Amino acid sequence: QVQLVESGGELVQPGGSLRLSCAASGFTFSSYAMTWYRQAPGKERELVAGITSVGDSTNYADSVKGRFTVSRDNAKNTVYLQMNSLKPEDTAVYYCNARRITSRDTWIYWGQGTQVTVSS
Repeated sequence: QVQLVESGGELVQPGGSLRLSCAASGFTFSSYAMTWYRQAPGKERELVAGITSVGDSTNYADSVKGRFTVSRDNAKNTVYLQMNSLKPEDTAVYYCNARRITSRDTWIYWGQGTQVTVSS
């Protein structure tokens, strides 16, 4: 059974830090690119940060560059999102996504999300 379980979301003050985790099971984690998305109330889901299957390349939304860092530990089947200098506009539900694309097929999995609230 495929599972992506996010954790680490909570209420934090502006300027604070959080580390989100996404634990994967039920599939070959090291074969999947992993991406963090977020969705704020009334807004569409947006890409936050992504990392390749082997962790050799990352990409970030402009709004989080220099503040967020995505990383993964394939031995632990876990992807992380370190979030620093948090702003109220970072408030959202954060989701992790696993994606594998081959010439024959595409596999995409989503977690259930974890709430991050940035407020004083």
